[in-house]
Amino acid sequence: MATEKSLAQELKEKMKEPSVEEPSTEVESKPDSENLTEGEEEKIEEASEKISNKDIEEEKKSISSKEETLIPLEDYIKCAVHLGTKVITPHMKKFVYKRRADGLAVINTILIDKQLRESIAFINKYEPATIYLCCKREAGWEAARKFEELTGIRVFTKKYSPGITTNLELEDFFEAELTIICDPWIDKNALNDTIKLKKPIISLCDTNNYTQNITNIIPCNNKSAKSIGCILYILAREYNKAKGKEFTAKLEDFTGPLE
Repeated sequence: MATEKSLAQELKEKMKEPSVEEPSTEVESKPDSENLTEGEEEKIEEASEKISNKDIEEEKKSISSKEETLIPLEDYIKCAVHLGTKVITPHMKKFVYKRRADGLAVINTILIDKQLRESIAFINKYEPATIYLCCKREAGWEAARKFEELTGIRVFTKKYSPGITTNLELEDFFEAELTIICDPWIDKNALNDTIKLKKPIISLCDTNNYTQNITNIIPCNNKSAKSIGCILYILAREYNKAKGKEFTAKLEDFTGPLE
């Protein structure tokens, strides 16, 4: 996406300016509730894997919509995209419509689809070289790499080094106009760098996440491999379609087998 000045030019000019104390733009520390324990995440992953045909039918009955969705509602539910955590932050409350018997929040699937459409329209404005995606959670690594392969968008999985988009002195410094993250808590290094640059951020957000500084929220289960895979599949498919690129991948290529 063309801009009048490159990021490098902007940063160099800022370095020459007199030092002025400004309020911090970094993400404020949050209650520990946002950072779930490994055991809690495992339970969510286990629940995501145990979606039955009965669960699918019951969920479909509770969703009232005549609008066509990006993928069939059944596929959203099979991938457990709608399953949240037991924690619901004030930021994510508007996307939740009930709790299951086990205490897990349930996200409105129609709202997931709506927010996805808004994010897709936003991402499609940018070229691959100006975007990067960060997914530090291991459950999303395979889908993230597939996303990179098919879209040409740069992806960080195991590690994102703070400053590589803001510090001109780093060897691996690069410029970006849009950041996509899979969890604002786990991917907070990329989030903080992007906030400093005042660039837009799209984030997958679960019910335990805080969402300030996020430009576009995609409410979803961001703990499960199938759910992350489902979201990245849709984003990749729609992005390639908008750019006129062939896209032959199937949902299962991102999520693994769906039974």
